[in-house]
Amino acid sequence: MERISRRIAAVAESATLAIDAKAKALKAAGEPVIGFGAGEPDFPTPKEIVEAAAAACSDPANHRYTPTSGLPELRQAIAAKTARDSGLAVDAGQVLVTNGGKQAVYNTFATLLDPGDEVLVPAPYWVTYPEAIALAGGVPVPVPTDETTGFKASVDALEAARSPRTKVLLFVSPSNPTGAVYDRAEIEAVGAWAAAHGLWVVTDEIYEHLVYGGRTFHSMPVVVPELADRCVVVNGVAKTYAMTGWRVGWMIGPADVIKAATNLQTHCTSNVANVSQRAALAAVSGDLSAVAMMRDAFDRRRRRIHEMLNDIAGVSCIEPEGAFYAFPSFSGVLGRELRGRRPQTTLELAEVILDEAKVAIVPGEAFGAPGYARMSYALGDDDLEEGVNRIDKLLGEG
Repeated sequence: MERISRRIAAVAESATLAIDAKAKALKAAGEPVIGFGAGEPDFPTPKEIVEAAAAACSDPANHRYTPTSGLPELRQAIAAKTARDSGLAVDAGQVLVTNGGKQAVYNTFATLLDPGDEVLVPAPYWVTYPEAIALAGGVPVPVPTDETTGFKASVDALEAARSPRTKVLLFVSPSNPTGAVYDRAEIEAVGAWAAAHGLWVVTDEIYEHLVYGGRTFHSMPVVVPELADRCVVVNGVAKTYAMTGWRVGWMIGPADVIKAATNLQTHCTSNVANVSQRAALAAVSGDLSAVAMMRDAFDRRRRRIHEMLNDIAGVSCIEPEGAFYAFPSFSGVLGRELRGRRPQTTLELAEVILDEAKVAIVPGEAFGAPGYARMSYALGDDDLEEGVNRIDKLLGEG
């Protein structure tokens, strides 16, 4: 009898967190490592949010269990924030507050999927999606895209991947890891196709406020309202408000789905930490001035990393339109000798870059896209410049 269950043994470690942990360990050991790995804003959480959390610590009401589904006032505020930011009108009963966006993703697939149900997953994809689908007994079906399509899945590509077992379409815009942003017409076409085939849509909107260059965020259930009863929206405070460590996310969906997901959460985590919920309440109830400041910084870094990466011989990168990731192709440098090593994959190349240049990137294999790598530009301007220059110098030796 195996010590570890097959179901859990099949789960791969998060590549982004593994790279980030290795980079931080090397830095703690005195190595001058620059990390492009984690999707984590380098800004502190805005002061007024921290102050709300500090005040919450002294309130005995926050020292006790609260409803699993979330503080009632937070659920109401999330509903109001959703209407304000995306135009999607929901009531508080359609909101479940979760321990970060990852639990929202896990809850959603666990609630929707039976064994063998297929989920269409446009690739490149965030590393957690296939694992959460598989843990729920579902089958992730990658739908490949590349830079020639702007890393966007067309209706034709989705239709080619659909089968009688297809139950869910996963839709992410702005995209992690590519930074792709679908325009309204593209969203309408994909949503109408999903509705016509009776599919569920799970749409991750956590980067909704991080779009650039005149692009506009659109929420699929708003653009295609006939999907509303078969759509789950996942979101959270982590990226918009620089609150990755506070661990507050949410899922929004039909009342029966939210009730079932809440039942699940009662048995796995119960309520999200009350102090974090109070911080999230201050975040979603406040204005977006701090968000605008951070977005301006990300926009500047986005344009700079795009320019610098394309100046490296053998590297090409389309300009990211949203989130805070560049997704360059390193296929032109694979096989090149670098300080006595000849990496054949971006997995091997990432190891060489970390060992020799002390720069951490996440290889594209983790996202279903060999030959590419994800580089977060949510780090300081000086580190960004120095890190890309180190990669350029190393690759230039080949």
